Amino acid sequence: MPVISRTFRSGNSDAVRLPKEISFGPGVEVEIERQGDVVTISPRRKSVKEMLAKLRSLPKPSSVSVREDVEIPERSGL
Repeated sequence: MPVISRTFRSGNSDAVRLPKEISFGPGVEVEIERQGDVVTISPRRKSVKEMLAKLRSLPKPSSVSVREDVEIPERSGL
């Protein structure tokens, strides 16, 4: 269901208020793309480099457990 809002001036830029029903929340970086009369706003996705850096920053486990091998049964027809 469409939500109606209006543009307004904020400094030298046009701005639009996103109503609560469709907001992303405070502090979310967004990507804005325009194709003709259609403007698309979506949350910014992190780059692969940023995701890898985030993964590397996670705490390392004190130990790593090894799983037992699982026997996979034969399935006819597959």
